[in-house]
Amino acid sequence: MTDFNKRVDMLFDRHRELTERPNEPEEEYNGLFTRYRYPVLTADHIPVNWKYDLDPATNPMLLQRTGINSVFNPGAIELNGKIMLVARVEGYDRKSFFAVAESQDGINGFRFHDRPVSMPPAGDPETNVYDMRLTCHEDGWIYGLFCAERKDPSAPPANTSSALASCGIARTRDLVSWERLPDLVSVSSQQRNVVLHPEFIRGKYALYTRPQDSFIEAGTGGGISWGLTDSMEKASVGNEKIIDERIYHTIKEAKNGQGPPPLKTGYGWLHLAHGVRHCAAGLRYVLYLFMTDLSDPSRIIHRPGGYFMAPLGEERTGDVSNVLFANGWVARPGGQVLIYYASSDTRVHLAATSIARLTDYAMNTPEDRYYSAGTVDNINALIDRNAGIMSKRSRRDMAGFM
Repeated sequence: MTDFNKRVDMLFDRHRELTERPNEPEEEYNGLFTRYRYPVLTADHIPVNWKYDLDPATNPMLLQRTGINSVFNPGAIELNGKIMLVARVEGYDRKSFFAVAESQDGINGFRFHDRPVSMPPAGDPETNVYDMRLTCHEDGWIYGLFCAERKDPSAPPANTSSALASCGIARTRDLVSWERLPDLVSVSSQQRNVVLHPEFIRGKYALYTRPQDSFIEAGTGGGISWGLTDSMEKASVGNEKIIDERIYHTIKEAKNGQGPPPLKTGYGWLHLAHGVRHCAAGLRYVLYLFMTDLSDPSRIIHRPGGYFMAPLGEERTGDVSNVLFANGWVARPGGQVLIYYASSDTRVHLAATSIARLTDYAMNTPEDRYYSAGTVDNINALIDRNAGIMSKRSRRDMAGFM
């Protein structure tokens, strides 16, 4: 019994050390954002009593009973003065579920609530749920939109991988009690990465969708789309207009999808999205930014070229390597923006920036010209703009040797 208790104490001590470890900013390298050194959520952040039977009578060797593989892709909001993440937690059994973690400042000390989210089913129970986007809507509800995955009933019995993806919808006031609503109905055969706009548009709910032809491939319907519905209680989109299309030989040639709900600024709506391209190592996921019109969020007004953030260092390794994915960010009073992004489907990181930096980046970064010559033209224009400044710097530097 003494050895058993010592091992239990060790588990709790390690968990406490992890959750109480102060985070610290990395050295800024591009002016756009500051990464933080330690992931804010990992599989090791899961509470000990979720994984171990702590009764020596039923688990005398203190074996792990429930294996947790990864924690990633959280939705994020600020609620009652705390930063709340609804993370995707994946077990050894490959099933994902949702769990809420909170922090006082959004940087340090994220701890999970006592229990994972018990999400009510909608009709035919889904095999898997994941990647929730949280929207504090002006109707007063907090909505969670997520991927609800089910086996494809039309697939032959020998095909054990074909699946159907639909947009699951739930709402809550407190992230504890959830009301499940019917899945989104649309003309597209499958839906992933659906996000609810935080404000009514002409009295309707607005959705950013990602229609696709199959569970994996975007097919003919690829791109971030826009649709309106009269109600979230029976959400239905009859017309999906692509507002941010896939484009050949760009960061989003294979797939792209809206990340978290957009942030409202004085210049337009800021959007964070993911783009996917093919490469020799498989698929590469990066994050990019764009801005839409304040009065018409379906109209893009600024498209900075290239990616905003890509996997760096250890972020490139994990269950699905070379992937960054973000479906949660929080704009705080004073203009700070906290971006919660996952790397390689394994862990959750934090990058801090500001509304001012994001709007500057979105509005003043050159657009992708879609040809190598266009990229060279953009660089030459920057060189010409800097010529006078560089000349003054050169004369000043040379003066130090005179």
